[in-house]
Amino acid sequence: MTRVSHKAKTWIALWTVYIVWGSTYLGIELAGETMPPFFAAGTRFLIAGTLMLGIVAWRRGTTALRLTKAEAAASAVVGVLLPGANSLLFLTERQVPIGLASLIIAAIPLWVVLLRFAARERPDLVSVAGLVVGFAGIALLVRPGGGSGSLLYLLLTVLGSFMWAFGSFLSPRLPVPRDAFAATAYEMLAGGAVLMTAALITYSPHQLNPAHYSARSLFGLAYLVVFGSLIGYSAYAWLLANAPIGQVATYAYVNPVIAIALGAIVLGESITWRIIGGALLIIAAVAIVVRRESRQEGPAALPASVEPDDLIRADRYSCELAPGRVAER
Repeated sequence: MTRVSHKAKTWIALWTVYIVWGSTYLGIELAGETMPPFFAAGTRFLIAGTLMLGIVAWRRGTTALRLTKAEAAASAVVGVLLPGANSLLFLTERQVPIGLASLIIAAIPLWVVLLRFAARERPDLVSVAGLVVGFAGIALLVRPGGGSGSLLYLLLTVLGSFMWAFGSFLSPRLPVPRDAFAATAYEMLAGGAVLMTAALITYSPHQLNPAHYSARSLFGLAYLVVFGSLIGYSAYAWLLANAPIGQVATYAYVNPVIAIALGAIVLGESITWRIIGGALLIIAAVAIVVRRESRQEGPAALPASVEPDDLIRADRYSCELAPGRVAER
């Protein structure tokens, strides 16, 4: 049997993250076509969180699922922020093209650097320059007019991006469970429970009747659970343990390209000069910030034998630039 090299495994995992997380914007669009947004998001995270807890129990035993009160509270806080931010995409993608939404979400690392600045953790001038360029790109994308969607929904997408960044910023500073998969599972369940409660309060029984959901929407939901939440995160966790953080973080500016392409090919979305201009500014800014920060705070190399479920979220930088780690997109 031919043995796959470490380099080949790394590229397979990278392209898995690129394609899976880049395509989850399309999955959200499909799921939201006939399913109420909060119900779809809540269902996604409750199912994915339950499956991930089962995987943790199977791989590491039930002791890995134990929580202290502080860990439970921290998981709840992060869970409300990260899945909550994701749920906004189920709402806003009804009005905002997925390519445009992906670019706004791609700015998460910029928000994280801004939050670090607010917390008196001084980024260097290069990172600050990246912030200016990136937020200029966001301003270009959300300015009124141009057929890019309702201003309200665009601003809600920006809010989702900020919530994602805030959750990623808080996560390594809170006493979340040491096991990365267990922590993510509990965060999914916490967010899913809040979203499902909101759905039951907001929507009528008619809207929650599965008989009204199309096959496309059910496929989109299944894709998000299996690929976005389980396969994508597993590949990402393996990369964090086995590849340089600078290489891993490239997903932050490759994913929008995948989403824009899928939006154009599958949904017939227009790629306007405004989107191209915003994309160039945001992707360039994210590339500058991610590469600059990873050189300054990147983790030490870990042995190639480390498995995803052995990953402990001890590295602050990788956590902060990991918006996708809670079933991104």
